Amino acid sequence: MSMVGALHMPVLLQEAIELLRVAKDETYVDGTIGLGGHTQAILTFLDGTGKVIGIDWDDETLQQAQNRLGSGIRNLSLHHDNFRNLSLILNGQKISSVDGILLDLGVSSFQLESAERGFSFRLDGPLDMRLDRRCQITAADLLNKLSEKELTKMFWRYGQERHSRSIAQAIVRQRQANPLLTTCQLRQLVEGLTPAGYRGSIHPATRVFQALRINVNQELDGLEEFFIEAIYLLNPRGRIVVISFHSLEDRIVKTAFRKAAGRCICFRPGELCNCPRLELGQILTRKPVTPGKKEINENPRSRSAKLRAFEKCAEHIEH
Repeated sequence: MSMVGALHMPVLLQEAIELLRVAKDETYVDGTIGLGGHTQAILTFLDGTGKVIGIDWDDETLQQAQNRLGSGIRNLSLHHDNFRNLSLILNGQKISSVDGILLDLGVSSFQLESAERGFSFRLDGPLDMRLDRRCQITAADLLNKLSEKELTKMFWRYGQERHSRSIAQAIVRQRQANPLLTTCQLRQLVEGLTPAGYRGSIHPATRVFQALRINVNQELDGLEEFFIEAIYLLNPRGRIVVISFHSLEDRIVKTAFRKAAGRCICFRPGELCNCPRLELGQILTRKPVTPGKKEINENPRSRSAKLRAFEKCAEHIEH
């Protein structure tokens, strides 16, 4: 096993596999294959039968997954694409429906620990943050071109950063002298705005970097609609399992699953509720599944993970 494979620790692995209810001869999608930890477990359960379709937007990560899993696995198909294009990918494989879909929406350790990718404020590198290098816009482009108002909105909307306005003002002042091009420059700027002696539970630059990454990759755009579409792509009693890492993603997953289960999402009085009653299946997780103390100790990056699962109803539903 490569050093990357040895260090890779898939989050909530056992819980995800159990909720997917992996069975031989069935077809599964790992829409964010990353370094292949979840897919490897699915393949083990399939024992040479069925099929796994692995998708990732990051070509470098996809190559690592292929190296780890091996290129000779006959029931594994890898695709450099965005999971939002799942229906097109399945159509290209002449597959109309699948038995399970897994999505791990987090950034992998491989990406975070690559300084040149610019995802982490702990490593000095270019402010890139693109999951797909084919995309044109980088984090540096956003920081140096967006207006103060647009920066403020981005940090608040995608990072829920309380000091979004003062950070945006500082960025605009800084770039008038010199453009912000590196992770170290941005980290130091945000740290400089933090009151002396103050340290919260997370680094002050965490939410700023999160907001930039989400915006660069348009990670939340169309996400709720995709989850509904994905449920239609499931076979009867098929399941979708989603692991998210921040409240914005988790809220979207929760809302989509409630909508698909025919539940109210507006929480207004019954006579005023006009929520869509899709009734496509049932929510399997009353509350999100979270890592236990043992997993958090072994993999601290798992601490914010939340897993939700949904099962399609037993009768076939046409989209």
